[in-house]
Amino acid sequence: MDLLLGHLPAMGAILGIAAAAVLGGLSRGFSGFGAALVFVPLASAAVGPKAAVPVLALLESVSCLAFLPGAWPRAARREVAIMAAAAICAVPVGAIILALTDPVALRWALAGLVLLAVAVLASGWRYRGPDSVSAVLGVGAAGGLMSGTAMLGGIAPAVWWFGRSAAAATMRANMNLYFAILTVAVVAAYAWSGLFGWETAWLALAAGPSYAAGLWGGTALFGLASERVFRRAGYALILAAAVLGLPLWDPLTGR
Repeated sequence: MDLLLGHLPAMGAILGIAAAAVLGGLSRGFSGFGAALVFVPLASAAVGPKAAVPVLALLESVSCLAFLPGAWPRAARREVAIMAAAAICAVPVGAIILALTDPVALRWALAGLVLLAVAVLASGWRYRGPDSVSAVLGVGAAGGLMSGTAMLGGIAPAVWWFGRSAAAATMRANMNLYFAILTVAVVAAYAWSGLFGWETAWLALAAGPSYAAGLWGGTALFGLASERVFRRAGYALILAAAVLGLPLWDPLTGR
């Protein structure tokens, strides 16, 4: 018992990661891909990325099971399978980067990647090339690398499917199926790299109810949203998370 309580996080960390979980779950439930983009920058400001990212991996391992039944009949399963296979191969490389990188430098890199993703998505850019296997493999590899590094594996696939003008329901199903496959590899890679510990378990338990509430709320909102609202709401959530998660605000949070 003393061993367990000795790793109990501070109340500020618990409250911070729970708040991040609500917003991350809301984005994930609504769009199918926004959990890491929202959760990681905000939670990193409270507990650092080396703690926040493994927590999200544990949360996602549960949420993927809930979304999988609805995603399977609607997703482009062959394309998702090819993309996920490439991503799985790249995840261990990303996990090594996470384990060896300076936390502050990694947070700056995460914020930059998120802001770049928002700019590409909001610009209205559309990919006009062919749906070649090599292109899908490249997108998957980029997603796997970013997923292993910071659970940001949804950026590359989201840009790809937004760029192909996929319908909101189809894209959301694709993302849910993609994450269901990829999360298995991410959790295994993180365990192999020694990124899970007692603090991770405590934080995941603290964030779990908030994340579940966010997922429920986001799913409910998706059923009410038009295609235009779907895209604009996703961009706004991602942009706000990137700005609020910048290390610039550390003096205000005591970090």
